[in-house]
Amino acid sequence: MDLVPLAIQEIKLITPKRFGDHRGFFSETYNLDSFTACGIDTVFVQDNHSLSGTSGTIRGLHFQSPPKAQAKLVRCGHGRLFDVAVDIRKGSPTFGRWVGEELSFENGRMMLVPAGFAHGFMTLEPDTEIIYKCSEVYAPETEGAIRWDDPDIGIIWPLDMAEPQLSDKDSVAPFLREIETPFTIEDS
Repeated sequence: MDLVPLAIQEIKLITPKRFGDHRGFFSETYNLDSFTACGIDTVFVQDNHSLSGTSGTIRGLHFQSPPKAQAKLVRCGHGRLFDVAVDIRKGSPTFGRWVGEELSFENGRMMLVPAGFAHGFMTLEPDTEIIYKCSEVYAPETEGAIRWDDPDIGIIWPLDMAEPQLSDKDSVAPFLREIETPFTIEDS
């Protein structure tokens, strides 16, 4: 497993090894012992899988507040997506900054997004599947969202689309400056 910290050090890009032959490949995408040996002690309790039929679908930027804050281990099961994490921890030197990486079936990469970060993605191909592990179960009473196009964050999405595909909830999410973030750097 290759593990690389991104520009925001808490966020990691992970590439599991693939073992292939004429039949295809095998890859171990999660192993508690291997992750612990790399310094990742997050325990995951829920797996999610979603399909976006249209290229240019944006889901996010989402988070869950304590005590149900979620870390996520994100990968692409089919297609390609641009995965984004935004630091929303008060007092963090990287507060309001973002990092993004392309995850695809082909590259097999995964992104580890700790609690304290808002998460979202844009699909780059039709019928893109995202598969992710969460460190807490879904708790709708703790969920929050930030606008995908918040100018103070300034995410550079790879597809320049006049009208990306959004859920009703995501299209009316508040800007980061309009929310009282439930995270502090001390929580990390």
